[in-house]
Amino acid sequence: MILIVDSGSTKSDWLAVDNNGNKLMEKVRTKGLNPAILSEKKLSKIIRKSQDLKDNKDKVTHVFFYGAGCGTDNARTLLQGVLKEMFSNAHVEVNEDTLAAVYSTINTPDEAAVVCILGTGSNCSYYDGEALHQRVKSLGYTLMDDASGNYFGKQLIRDYYFNHMPENVKIAFGAKYNMDADFIKYNLYKQPSPNAYLANFAEFMFLHKDSEYTVNLIKNGIRLFAKNMIFQYKEELKTVPVHFAGSIAFFAQNEIKEVGEEMGFKVGNFERRPIDGLVPFHTKDL
Repeated sequence: MILIVDSGSTKSDWLAVDNNGNKLMEKVRTKGLNPAILSEKKLSKIIRKSQDLKDNKDKVTHVFFYGAGCGTDNARTLLQGVLKEMFSNAHVEVNEDTLAAVYSTINTPDEAAVVCILGTGSNCSYYDGEALHQRVKSLGYTLMDDASGNYFGKQLIRDYYFNHMPENVKIAFGAKYNMDADFIKYNLYKQPSPNAYLANFAEFMFLHKDSEYTVNLIKNGIRLFAKNMIFQYKEELKTVPVHFAGSIAFFAQNEIKEVGEEMGFKVGNFERRPIDGLVPFHTKDL
């Protein structure tokens, strides 16, 4: 049994397939497994909470994990140890989520492209057809993650409290979410995964795209992401497309295309859930 895992900070999707890529059980979903934020104990607890994973742990021969927060050696080593403890018979590989985005969005295995992730967090890399290159080291959601779910969640909350929302939008936002200050601060400062908490608010934008306010909010976030991340690869952008993965990117396709035309980069493919494109990649040589 081969486990292929695509994990953000909010949720993790687990696919179990055989050597030919045939699905062995229904997709398993757990909470997100971000080793840059969660402790070893918490990571292990999340995995072991799944009865399906526990029931099949001894059958697993390979684990290919792609996740947010796996961009440093320490984080990868931490999570690899947790997975190896659970799946003791398996070969375990842990990679950053950008690599999953690359494999699921490029048109051919050797295609060069700038590949972006816009989900709970955000990231951007250049794939030269063989290897991944990053020019900005992520400092996490507090300082970076432009145009991500947690970025937009933070902007929405700020605009609500600073009275920058149109009145009708503010009323709708307050009706959908608990905007009590103590409740918000409790979730941000007392609970685990505040980035995932913030990202939950981003859905509001896509439910209210009839408002000029929300469309501008999305575009401004994309512009900031392009300025800080995509344009790290100015020379490469002259010849390669920019592909996007993640839910935020998927639902903001129109705004991304408009910003791409405005700022001068070629928008390529969109993939909401990279995990589906990883199955043929990991089974073709087994």
